Amino acid sequence: MKIDFQHYQAAHCENGVTSNLLKFYGINLSEPMVFGIGSGFFFSHMPFIKLNGIAVTSFRILPGWIFDRVTKRLGIRVKRRKFRNPETAMRELDRMIEQGVPVGMLVGVYQLPYFPTEYRFHFNAHNITVFGKEGDRYQVSDPVMEQVESLSYDELMRVRYAQGTYPPKGRMYYIAEVPAHPDIRPAIIKGIRKTAKDMLTIPVPMFGIKGIRYLARRMKKWPGKFGTKLAAHNLGQVIRMLEEIGTGGAGFRFIYAAFLQESAGILQQPWLNEVSTEMTAAGDMWRDFAVQASRYFKNRGNGNVSYDSLANLLVNIADKEEQIFTKLRNIAM
Repeated sequence: MKIDFQHYQAAHCENGVTSNLLKFYGINLSEPMVFGIGSGFFFSHMPFIKLNGIAVTSFRILPGWIFDRVTKRLGIRVKRRKFRNPETAMRELDRMIEQGVPVGMLVGVYQLPYFPTEYRFHFNAHNITVFGKEGDRYQVSDPVMEQVESLSYDELMRVRYAQGTYPPKGRMYYIAEVPAHPDIRPAIIKGIRKTAKDMLTIPVPMFGIKGIRYLARRMKKWPGKFGTKLAAHNLGQVIRMLEEIGTGGAGFRFIYAAFLQESAGILQQPWLNEVSTEMTAAGDMWRDFAVQASRYFKNRGNGNVSYDSLANLLVNIADKEEQIFTKLRNIAM
């Protein structure tokens, strides 16, 4: 059985799955609008959480929160399931498909056969939508892919039960009920206010604007604390999280800028266009940091780049984003 489900490519998997599922139920929200309403924009640098032995830096909120926040703010009822037994998980998926319900789920990236080898890594929070089954193969809408893909029964079960950090454990989710006329204007306001609050007011120094400055302070100490080799590994981890994992940090800034521009028209608040331009500039600053950091990491710098100079770039970015969210925090209807 195959559901009449339209696949649209997106920059980021959770944004894309959320947008595609909403469109199936008649709610046409763009990827930037999903990201903004879902308050996906964030920053954290968490030395107590390791990826390959190196502290994690993240440029978005935790996986799953965008979908949760968007559906909650639009009054949409959803169901989430996880299963101890893989066969039970697959039977439940088949049952939902037979009922005509497209199903979102978390999978591990490393064993996805349609992913190019160079893009596979041990990440267990990738979002896809399964919307059909023909024989032994499932039709898959993976938003980061251009076309609809397919997985065999065994392949899908394997990625649903990938091992490692935060295993997906067969998690799946789907929309159960949609209001007749959801109003996105209050959802936009809530999304902006939540993002501004998280970026500006969380007292823990590892998060939001404080987190960017916290990373800058730590970066200056890396050579003396870790030595040349391990300091380089830490820098490489930041570059990877900024430019390669998911959409990357700068990419999220550009998506948020598009959200603000779209919101300016919906809310009839033209000043948001100016803030959108400033957010694009912040994204450019992150890209400049990534370029300079990459050259330094590969020993291709011109001698003017150092951990101190890179940290100073981060401080400038923090100042820029603080200005942006100070403007946004008091947005009114």
